Amino acid sequence: MNSTDKYMYFILTDKPDFPSWVSAGHICYMKEHVYNTELKRKPGPLATMKVFFLGGTTLDYPVKVSMTEPLSIQQAELLEAVGDDSERLRFFRERKSLQTAQSLTVGTEVSVEEGGEKLRGLVRYIGRLTEPTVHSPLSGVFFGIELQGADRGKGKIDGRYHSTTFFQCQPDCRVLAPFSRVSLFVPTSLSPAVTEPDMEHISVGDRVTFFNEDQSCRGMVLHLHARDRDGLQLVTISTDTDENGKTGGEIMLPIQCLMKGDVSTDLETEIMDVDGDSVDPQAEAWDMGLTVNSMVEFTLSVAKGSSYGIIRWIGNVPEHNDTMAGLELEEEQGVSDGILQGDRKFTCPSKRALFIRLRSCRPDSRFQNASSEHSENVPQYEDTVSDAVHTQGTLETVPPISADDIDQVLIGRMKGIQGHCNSCYMDAALFSLFSCSSALDSMLFKATTPQDAPIQNTLLHNIVNPLRSKGFVEGQHIMKLRKQLQKHGYSHSFTTDEKDPEEFLIIIMHHILALDPLLKLSAGGKVQESYCYQIFLDQNHSLVLPTVQQLLEHSFHNAGLKLAQVPSCLILQMPRFGKKFKMFDKIVPSLELDITALLSEGPQQCILCGFEAQQECADCFRDPVFSQTGFKVFCQTCSAQVHSHPQRRSHKPSPVEIPKGYPGAQHNLTRHKLELFAVLCIETSHYVSFVKYGPDSKDWIFFDSMADRQGETDGFNIPEVHVCPEVGAYLEMSPVELANQVPRDMKGVAKRLFCDAYMYLYQNTSMMMYC
Repeated sequence: MNSTDKYMYFILTDKPDFPSWVSAGHICYMKEHVYNTELKRKPGPLATMKVFFLGGTTLDYPVKVSMTEPLSIQQAELLEAVGDDSERLRFFRERKSLQTAQSLTVGTEVSVEEGGEKLRGLVRYIGRLTEPTVHSPLSGVFFGIELQGADRGKGKIDGRYHSTTFFQCQPDCRVLAPFSRVSLFVPTSLSPAVTEPDMEHISVGDRVTFFNEDQSCRGMVLHLHARDRDGLQLVTISTDTDENGKTGGEIMLPIQCLMKGDVSTDLETEIMDVDGDSVDPQAEAWDMGLTVNSMVEFTLSVAKGSSYGIIRWIGNVPEHNDTMAGLELEEEQGVSDGILQGDRKFTCPSKRALFIRLRSCRPDSRFQNASSEHSENVPQYEDTVSDAVHTQGTLETVPPISADDIDQVLIGRMKGIQGHCNSCYMDAALFSLFSCSSALDSMLFKATTPQDAPIQNTLLHNIVNPLRSKGFVEGQHIMKLRKQLQKHGYSHSFTTDEKDPEEFLIIIMHHILALDPLLKLSAGGKVQESYCYQIFLDQNHSLVLPTVQQLLEHSFHNAGLKLAQVPSCLILQMPRFGKKFKMFDKIVPSLELDITALLSEGPQQCILCGFEAQQECADCFRDPVFSQTGFKVFCQTCSAQVHSHPQRRSHKPSPVEIPKGYPGAQHNLTRHKLELFAVLCIETSHYVSFVKYGPDSKDWIFFDSMADRQGETDGFNIPEVHVCPEVGAYLEMSPVELANQVPRDMKGVAKRLFCDAYMYLYQNTSMMMYC
């Protein structure tokens, strides 16, 4: 979705007919201009509207307007944080908690439900924990709460979620919660938390810092007052200056508004200039590979010479146009422990943090030889671009790596794509798509706009061609691509945070290169377009050890979908909720995907006699008499016999759609099949890739862009590609044998393919670019 689009949000008050996985309480959305266009086009109020569902696919579905209620963006963000649809609808209808949540601000004293208890704390953060994605342009808003008084130590860790710090607090005093677990604090005389000091670490005589109309002020504590009837504790402070700028004033403030000590908030004392620009001011820092955790040097003064540190934060600050870097220094030459303007950017020892312009940094020269050892035997691609190239129009591209060349080109350490700062989602996706397949090579050649051409050029010349010709892509090229995408405005955290592979692929294919949609799906007689397909199953399925074929068929059956045409490339997302919860312990890869029965038009074979089918029965799809694989289609004779059984007389078969004039099909019906060429897997938020590179069942390779690391946190990632023929051995097992395999005892990396599958990639071999 384009970041400039404006959306309208709604909550479902009733369950729609389809898709089956959506329940009452789910949030849906549509573009505002589309809604307004529909209002103008149709006289009177709208009866139905086509909406997208948060967390769903890129498909839109018609819903009745009568079963929706409009939401403001703020309401939608708060409600989306409530994970359960029924709970979300309940809180929407009650309204009171939602209205209270909309009025909460940072510093408000609240109660929060945690571990079956109601704990007292202060709101320290209000915002989202994850970035919006292509499928969900809106993320849930959560409340970050620092526990107070007797409830200190009953929280989680220290204000971090995954790898991001949202607010700073003492250890085990943090809670991140949706509004449904948060309420205004109501003190009671029976609560021990009311009678004990709230901020026991502040006492009379302490120096404190506070804010008055956004101005930083300092002073000394004169008196700690007893709590009032509402449980609020006030403090009298002798200020260095009063509100008029005069010395020696007094002010009374709630204790929660104070920070102990003279906290530095003067921007000019926290951001230090260096002697001259060590780097060309016009140079791009990411082209030098400077990112978070890069080891750098800079010059504080000519007399002192070079100083050294590690980049711990990169961003922008008010009153400075340049991109700034927060460094953790080797020596105590800094001004803080990672706090800038009262906001903690990172954590390090006192006087080790320094904030300078990013362009004033340069790679640490002491480690240049060590960090370049990994590529000393890898020729620069620009010098060898003429080697083994295939010309397509005016662009040069290297064909995919053949099965015969795998061992020589691609296997080993420092092979594949080098990971760079949470880039595994991109590394695994690009390796899967381009190392041994040309399924999406068309995106490398198609005409594009001048502003998007640099991205296409980076993808072709800096990533795909080096991968195929030399078997290795340096991490700096991945960072360059991420920075280009970030500059286009799709996400401000593209260079630092982990994303989902489908989000990255859709941005590249749709928003950047305007590639024609890979999928054309038929639903209710209307064709919808998409780039990926998310498999959803209802709760009534009977699958235990499913194949990808079964998952796709059951998902299409549930959603009432068919393929409007045979795709050249099919990208399937496995059924799972987020990156942690998996619906199935194992999924069996289908090396071939038979999509004949999934096509909306075309001849079908009767599943009983093999002659041309005239009827399809959706009710028979789940009948235990039949196989769990394949749509149930029959000729007229077989359909009559099957539905003469008392248990199937209520079934309602529908006609099979066959184009007029199509010749009758008997036993020689051509079946349409897609070939599996790669699988992306995820475990503990880290993506890896399996690629099927040859015709044999054992022709598999495994790729990890961060298999090892040189120099720990200050070094670089070492990617690795190795063969994994053990995968084929498990594929040859019977379903019973495979079901009995204990994941931790499976050989090699096979467990990751069968147990951690996230995305399957299939190609139509009849549409391959290279034969």
